[in-house]
Amino acid sequence: MRIVIVGAGAVGSYLAERLSAEGQDVVVIEDDEELAADLQDRIDALVIPGNGASPSVLEQAGVQKSDLLIAVSNSDGANVLACHVAAELGVKRTVARVEDPDMREALAGLEVDFVIDPGEAASHELLALVRQSGVSELVEFGGGKLALVGATVPPGAPLVGRNLGTLRRIDWGWEWVVTAIVRHGTTIVAHGDTVIEPGDHVLLMVASDDVDRSTDLLGVSHHTVRRVIILGSTRLADLTAGLCIDAGFDVVIVDQDPGRCRKLAAKHGRALVICDDPTNPKTLEGLEVDDRDSLLALTGWDEVNILACLVAKALGVSTTVSRFNRIEYVSLLGGVGIDAAVSSRLIAAGAILRFVRRGRIHSVVTFRDTDAEAIEIEVEAQSKAVGVTVVELGMPRGAVIGGVLRNGDTFVPTGASKIETGDRVIVFSMPNCIAAVEELFGRE
Repeated sequence: MRIVIVGAGAVGSYLAERLSAEGQDVVVIEDDEELAADLQDRIDALVIPGNGASPSVLEQAGVQKSDLLIAVSNSDGANVLACHVAAELGVKRTVARVEDPDMREALAGLEVDFVIDPGEAASHELLALVRQSGVSELVEFGGGKLALVGATVPPGAPLVGRNLGTLRRIDWGWEWVVTAIVRHGTTIVAHGDTVIEPGDHVLLMVASDDVDRSTDLLGVSHHTVRRVIILGSTRLADLTAGLCIDAGFDVVIVDQDPGRCRKLAAKHGRALVICDDPTNPKTLEGLEVDDRDSLLALTGWDEVNILACLVAKALGVSTTVSRFNRIEYVSLLGGVGIDAAVSSRLIAAGAILRFVRRGRIHSVVTFRDTDAEAIEIEVEAQSKAVGVTVVELGMPRGAVIGGVLRNGDTFVPTGASKIETGDRVIVFSMPNCIAAVEELFGRE
């Protein structure tokens, strides 16, 4: 597939690196020459310095013979214009990053096939993490009926020390599947002979009604959160504060910019807004934080967010969540003082990758410490998987089925479960196995 990406910022560069590594034909347009040169040194793809909304630049990038244009620059207007011009030149599909809600409502006729707002999606993910404190990931599939739960398992957790095949033969009274483990930066797609060790980052697929049970299995301590402390005055902090207030939580917002604090206080009348340094321990001490508090570090600086989480943990906060841009920071510190992390670029990438994948892909989720993906894919009638049991499928070693949605019902499959036409299958897969997974569930 030929893909043109407009914008080499956090989202665009991540997508370019990921897609070019998979062998996609990628061209990137970036108007900052220094940024363009830096990306060109890192990826095996053509990077063109220039205005991504310019017809001549888009023609130079070959948009007229491309399958997809992804416009993810920091300008909503430039993204929409790039999609419109590219469509006029003949690109097949367009995706635009648009954060302004007024602009999203005015897109009719402007040739934008799909709109993403990473900040809005991230705010909903943050609310889910607050409600289910202690987990590092909580991702819904199958219309909210299946959930992928992630956590760093402590010593003594029920999963630790025994192979998964033995654990699965125990009658737990509910179904679960470990899809993957991240250990010291290496991803292990789980199989029956896999043994979980203390400190592993484990991803577990369960029915949504069994999320509480899954946290017990993972050894995660759950705390009922009464107050959410949000650090920062970013758009993500603003959106998340509104969601948490509407959900009934007490909300405290901390930022050191007086003007932004006044705006947040005027907008969120039910929140306590404090104008102070969010990394100052005395600020949190003054709030008398304890294990009923959840801290969301949502400033625009990774270092500030990480430091704030470490301070909060030292003072007894039960759950800390950090926003991040540089993935390597949080993957190194996971389990040390940061319970969970959110990344707008990973959320945007997941939404966009659904357009890149072949077949009937309903969702794609990427993760902070692994290149693997969780894919929700619909089984086509002509698929060679139809009528075959999970154990007989011949899944690639780097892929595992975590759940199935069938006729509105969901279940976590066993080896004896048969695949049927129209099933939505949730597969956790390493990048080198994705093509084989798509072929297995698509047309023969």
